[in-house]
Amino acid sequence: MTTIPSRLAQMTRVSSNRAEARLRVIDLYRAWVRAAPEICSIYALNVTPSQLRYSIRQKFEQNRHVTDQRAIEVLLLKGQQELQETLNCWKQPDHIYGIMLQNNQRPHRTFLQKFYEGRDEDAVLPAASGVV
Repeated sequence: MTTIPSRLAQMTRVSSNRAEARLRVIDLYRAWVRAAPEICSIYALNVTPSQLRYSIRQKFEQNRHVTDQRAIEVLLLKGQQELQETLNCWKQPDHIYGIMLQNNQRPHRTFLQKFYEGRDEDAVLPAASGVV
């Protein structure tokens, strides 16, 4: 397949209200779902398109709680950019596996599990937090 960088390019636009933003999110989701078989074939992934569609749905569900209009616009812009980069083969298969198929959620650990490990990561402040 020939790479045509402008085939997925879109003008940046801002939604006037939440209903329009919702429609744009649905359109982006549909574009990702429709592109799943093409992504699997372009990158020769060892997963089925249905597995890729499931991971796409999980990524969209992670941001379901976002209600800020500007945050939704940023997520839409990033999602469209990711779709364009993916379909134009500007990524490596490892990027697809890492971004789409890897679950970034750490399993929930109880207090005793943290205690046995010898650390409590939730209580440790990062060095650059500015809190003294």
